[in-house]
Order: sequence, then structure tokens, then C-alpha cells
Amino acid sequence: MTDKNVMQPNGKNNFSNTNNSMNSGRPTPPRPNDHKTDSSVKGELTYENKVVQKIIGIALEEIDGLLTVDGGFFSNVKDKLVNNDDVRAGINTEVGKKQVAVDMDIVAEYGTDIEDIFEQMKRVITREVKEMTHLEVIEVNVNVVDVKTREEYEADSETVQDKAMNAADKTGDFASRKTEDAKHAMSKGRHKIDEKTEPRVE
Repeated sequence: MTDKNVMQPNGKNNFSNTNNSMNSGRPTPPRPNDHKTDSSVKGELTYENKVVQKIIGIALEEIDGLLTVDGGFFSNVKDKLVNNDDVRAGINTEVGKKQVAVDMDIVAEYGTDIEDIFEQMKRVITREVKEMTHLEVIEVNVNVVDVKTREEYEADSETVQDKAMNAADKTGDFASRKTEDAKHAMSKGRHKIDEKTEPRVE
């Protein structure tokens, strides 16, 4: 009977090492524990108030019957940009690590269902903030400061084109109004702080 492990002239037998031949020239695949999982990497994701305010401001453009957030932004009145200085104007937020509370004053369109506008606002704000930041919106407080017809609002609104034509004449008046707006916003902010000393969000 012939022995399978016959010695060759070079002193080696003809039995090849299967493991060595399989691994020769090939990288060793990583084991499951070679890399840290995402959950093991420490860090924190936070959002500035202005970021959440901007998300809300843009989202509110789709609400029918909402003429403006008092402060104030809005666009698409007869395809013109109206008072489009800052999408965040008039929107106050309190942003925590997990939750958001929102306060704003609005002007609604005369003849619309204001309760329905409010429900739309809550739904849109909650959806957009959740989808983009994963923060939970726990409060949306809306104070209706005025109602206007579409025509009345358009007549009262200053278009971007009008601003460009009259910028030189209105520089002083514009700066004065901005100063008054800033004072008003600061006053409102102090008032809200005095009203709610405890944080509403986590």
C-alpha cells in the first residue's frame, strides 16, 4: 500500500496546507467587533433657535389663509416677494435637546376658518421639524393679532420692487422702523421670559 505522504526530493511532502493556500495573498476579512458601532461614538447634536425658526418660516408658506407672521415675512402675494427680509421674523422658539416650543403672532385672511389655519400650522410645523431634526414639537402657540382681506393686505404690503425704487428716500424711515421693531421684539422677549421662567422643553 502506497503512503499518501510521500517525501519529495526537496524534503517536503506533497500535502498542501489548505488554510495557507486559501489565505495566501488575500487580506483577512474584518471581524464584526473590529470597528466601533455608531452608538459607541460619543458626541452631541444641537440646533440654534434660528435654524428651527427658519425651518418653520419656510414650512408656513404652504398654509392657505395665513397672510403673515407678524414681524414679518411672507411671499407669493401676486407672485411678488413681500417684506421678505427674514424668514425667521416673528417666530419665537425654545429649543431643547429633544423638544421644541413655538410662539408667534399672525395675521389671518378675512373669511377663512382660523381654527383650521391653526390646525394646519401645527401639523406642518410638527412634520417639518420632526423630519429635519428629529425634535419633538410639544407646543405651538399662535396669537391672531389681525384679520385682513387679501386686497387690504396687498395694499398694505411693500413689494421688493417698491423697496428698490424708493430705497434712497426711505433709508432713514426704514432704519427707524427697524429700530422700533427690534425694541418691540426685545420687549416681547422679556415679557415671555417673565411669564415663563421654567423651561418648557427638554
